[in-house]
Amino acid sequence: MIAAAISGLDHVALCVRDLDAAVQGYRKLLGVEPNWIGGDGGARHAWFQFPNMALDVISPHGEGAFGDRIRAHLGAHGEGIWALAFTVGRVEADLAPFARLMARRGLRMTEPALTRSTHDDGRRRYWLGANPRPDDTGGLQVLLIAPPRDGTHWPMSKPAGPAPVTRLDHVVIQTASADRALAVWGAKLGLDLRLDRENAQWGARQMFFKAGETVVEIAASLKAPPPGIGSDAPDRFGGLAWRVADPEAARERLVAAGFDVSEVRAGRKPGTCVLTVRDAPAGVPTLLLSAEPALEKA
Repeated sequence: MIAAAISGLDHVALCVRDLDAAVQGYRKLLGVEPNWIGGDGGARHAWFQFPNMALDVISPHGEGAFGDRIRAHLGAHGEGIWALAFTVGRVEADLAPFARLMARRGLRMTEPALTRSTHDDGRRRYWLGANPRPDDTGGLQVLLIAPPRDGTHWPMSKPAGPAPVTRLDHVVIQTASADRALAVWGAKLGLDLRLDRENAQWGARQMFFKAGETVVEIAASLKAPPPGIGSDAPDRFGGLAWRVADPEAARERLVAAGFDVSEVRAGRKPGTCVLTVRDAPAGVPTLLLSAEPALEKA
């Protein structure tokens, strides 16, 4: 029997100190409502669900082991992206075979265990997860999640205003070692490497891994590292690039909401547009991208 493979990005988890402020900020930034606010284990979180992934915003709350982990991360790294969580398989899956496969590939894994979240209205949600040690994944927290046990996908977040974000395009990781990144994300986790290129103009080597309908972009500098920084330095989460149907309308909405945003400019891909949000909640570097132009039919 072949173990299941990663089929997509389940969610991106952010650590914040003030959940209410972060929820309000992301509601305005994304233009959608959270579809779940609750928590357990010493933490509270808000969930924004999109067609290809979710944004999970987490803060410590009360006593509990999970809350202690979040507090420790905030103390060491401050607010920002805490983890990437990937879905394993496309239907209800037992994580144990996949966890054993990861262990054979050199990732020290936790045992699969259920996580519970209790909504503020009393409803409960459970998911099965396991994770490798961050020391084995370039210093980053990676979570592996089984699909919903009943096969029912989490409902989409509802629009909260005009020109909302429609989905995540890609997440950026900055690495000190391209070889290590290729080993971790390609050979071990098994993501699909679609493009590996060097761009002297940008001073970076970029590796693009496909995870379902989302891309993990890993960037390695082509310049000499600063003194004292070698290839064994931990990787760092970069930013998030979100899709919008109408960049000009999205910019107008964000300016009205008080965000500091750039002008809409031409994207790196021909026919696309992009704008930068300079003050996204939790300090996460954030871009909004237009949809890619439709290909002409022959």
